[in-house]
Amino acid sequence: MARRTIPILRHLLTKPRPGVAAQTRSVTYMPRPGDGAPRAVTLIPGDGIGPLVTNAVEQVMEAMHAPVYFEKYEVTGDMPRVPEEVIESIRKNKVCLKGGLATPMGGGVSSLNMQLRRELDLYASLVNCFNLRGLQTKHDNVDIVVIRENTEGEYSGLEHEVIPGVVESLKFCSERIARYAFEYAYLNNRKKVTAVHKANIMKLADGLFLESCREVATNYPGITYNEVIVDNCCMQVVARPEQFDVMVTPNLYGNLVANTAAGIAGGTGVMPGGNVGADHAIFEQGASAGNVGNQKILDQKTANPVALLLSSAMMLRHLQFPSFSDRLENAVERVILEGKFRTKDLGGHSTTQEVVDAVIAALD
Repeated sequence: MARRTIPILRHLLTKPRPGVAAQTRSVTYMPRPGDGAPRAVTLIPGDGIGPLVTNAVEQVMEAMHAPVYFEKYEVTGDMPRVPEEVIESIRKNKVCLKGGLATPMGGGVSSLNMQLRRELDLYASLVNCFNLRGLQTKHDNVDIVVIRENTEGEYSGLEHEVIPGVVESLKFCSERIARYAFEYAYLNNRKKVTAVHKANIMKLADGLFLESCREVATNYPGITYNEVIVDNCCMQVVARPEQFDVMVTPNLYGNLVANTAAGIAGGTGVMPGGNVGADHAIFEQGASAGNVGNQKILDQKTANPVALLLSSAMMLRHLQFPSFSDRLENAVERVILEGKFRTKDLGGHSTTQEVVDAVIAALD
């Protein structure tokens, strides 16, 4: 069976590309493990269905004797902030696997997801939206990587009340997200980077974002660069998704585009992702399914663990354990291809445990 490799998030960069001035590069997202020894990973089960799907990963990791072990912390979205011992664990381990954390609506309560991203400076969110064989969708040949800025802009919660009744939201544009997107495309043999914007209206803020992308693009002559307005982008993703490869976006737009792309590729429940910075990475379901607190799914124990299983495969490759990553990806793909389970977004009602059992049975 042909294997599709979920892309890696980190690379050691030391040599210049042809036609580009030599420059010194260092390890970017985490240090090399070196000796292949088992690695500690911080585990946050999260709220609602989070413990169900993280437990699924734990079972599969144990069954395949993966060289990782988990340091588990109970964190819930209604906490005032992420406990300091959790932050310290992630700083020490460099890597975290996380279930969904519920975000309260309004009331001035900050999102713990955003707190984690700011505390650890996880500036890049990556969601890989692609067709899985055996999963029926309306579009074929979908393979889109959405890379969005993760710590700035409207979606980051950088807002304040200037005077009663007047709320100001702050928006920034960062060159480093453009560099991450192009470097990712280059290292993963991607051919095109598309910048998503609304510079026709937000001429200064999104205009600056485009200036950064254009400047960075000049250093990557082998990668095609183009731009698309966000509303047209959403229409094009639904109509002709095969035209997109890597997409780089400001914060809020990326959240919308990633969920749209995930929807046409098979559903948010099967799309992996991660949030990365200079030193740390958190792996979690790639696109929001809006079902973290779905009581019916929780009661029936039918949460779909595929997205987090594939995210954990990304994590294994990030930790430089590629053979374990390959085994896990192949097992998940085989189970879907052979129709051995059907979760809600795959057209049925298998329980989370039935999915886990099928994946374990499919391990090489």
